[in-house]
Amino acid sequence: MKKMLVASAVGSLMMIFASSAMAANAKDLAHGKEIFGRVCFACHATGAAGAPKVGDKAAWAPRIKQGLPTLLKHAENGLSTNGLMMPPRGTCGDCSNDDLKAAIEYMVSQSK
Repeated sequence: MKKMLVASAVGSLMMIFASSAMAANAKDLAHGKEIFGRVCFACHATGAAGAPKVGDKAAWAPRIKQGLPTLLKHAENGLSTNGLMMPPRGTCGDCSNDDLKAAIEYMVSQSK
């Protein structure tokens, strides 16, 4: 009986933590969508300057494979390679690194 109670309590805690993480992730994605809609869309919705369009799985796959730290580094510092010309901070001078990360996570979530 004690084992069942412990297992039930552990299961409940896991559900609470999972729900909390999902809510935080949804909040982060909403923030990322807001940043995307304010700044990133100019290139990432049109493909301007060689930017991968959000939702283009083939274009995003090799970028996603590089991992979030690399994508964030490219966003922070800019990138100029193979016809791609991304300015530092994607022209969002008032974006924090957390803003950039949220925007990247949003674009990646829409492009898997």
